Amino acid sequence: MREDAGVSEEADERVTTPLVDEAVKKAAVAWVSVAGGPAYALWCLPLDGALLLVSGPGEQSAPGLADADAAEVTLRGDHGGRIVTWPARVTRLHPGTEEWDAAAPLVAAKRLNAPGPVADLAHRWAAEGCALNRLTPAGTPVAGGDLPADSLAERPREAPVVRTTRRPFRLHKVRR
Repeated sequence: MREDAGVSEEADERVTTPLVDEAVKKAAVAWVSVAGGPAYALWCLPLDGALLLVSGPGEQSAPGLADADAAEVTLRGDHGGRIVTWPARVTRLHPGTEEWDAAAPLVAAKRLNAPGPVADLAHRWAAEGCALNRLTPAGTPVAGGDLPADSLAERPREAPVVRTTRRPFRLHKVRR
């Protein structure tokens, strides 16, 4: 066990393929599923063969990811379609560690529409309990012909922001 970051040496061993490496390098959005639940589209930052994601108050919602040990990650290719799905080992980076101090400013700098300076954003994440997670490839990926051929489209999830659509107001009778 390394004393400096509190991470075992096992965590440094990556199980990956060239396809996963290339997809991770180009990733800006990843679909992440925790414990067989629905996949959520999350913005991410590739760093050293892993993906960094931030979630929590004032940031993107990733139910269950902050406390998870494993997740399933799906990445898209240049054509916009899914090219690989792989199991990931989830490691939460904690404020005050060397890993946090190195990663948080990098993720904050890539955060679009961030309120305030980058340094303040990283401090806000630490103060409000936001989770900064590293997703590292940790198993056999599913790619190419092994991916499902159907669309896997699902009904939209229920959300409090959904409203019923009303018919438009018409002052006069519309002739056909």
